[in-house]
Amino acid sequence: MNAWLIMIVVMVLSLIVQSMLTSRFRKYSGVPCDLTGAEVAEKMLRDHGIRDVRVCSIGGMLTDHYDPSRKVINLSQDVYSSRTVAAAAVAAHETGHAIQHAESYGPLRLRSAMVPAVNVANNLVTVVLIVGILILELTPALLYAGIALFGMTTLFSFITLPVEIDASSRAVQWLEASRITSSDTTPMAADALKWAAYTYVIAALGSLATLFYYIGLARRG
Repeated sequence: MNAWLIMIVVMVLSLIVQSMLTSRFRKYSGVPCDLTGAEVAEKMLRDHGIRDVRVCSIGGMLTDHYDPSRKVINLSQDVYSSRTVAAAAVAAHETGHAIQHAESYGPLRLRSAMVPAVNVANNLVTVVLIVGILILELTPALLYAGIALFGMTTLFSFITLPVEIDASSRAVQWLEASRITSSDTTPMAADALKWAAYTYVIAALGSLATLFYYIGLARRG
């Protein structure tokens, strides 16, 4: 199977996963929970003895993320104020990242250390690859430089996987142990976070397929 075919397969899978993720969150946003997303995050932080992390509301849909540089859990408005299983799952997942940070979780430390270099790579990689392809017949050096930059972003996407999976695992376990979710609703929270994790898996595979394509191009050149 060549790189182009792999990329097409990955694109189709990405669309399917994104559709399933959206439908799951829509479905579980109709299942009530006793606490808002913000209250879930604050309680999870307290239960883990973390006092120096703030919980804030931001705009957008599914824009939720943890900012380790500012120690802030940013929750989208719907998640922040909603009392639903979907909101609880998202809030607990992002709080899981804050707990990883507090515990110096290895993969998160490695991912955070790579962020500056990956940001530089993201800013340069497109231009370097395009110019490298254009002058490939003259010299392959620039294309190989672009491949190295793209390889860094691919590595970053794979390092992200254990970070996201671990945060979801922490979230589901704590939601059940704290009885915020029940035997009926815990599987719902786990299902929502499972589909969210799949988006990272697909992104990593897509990045790897693209990397192989550029490597093949350089070799043929």
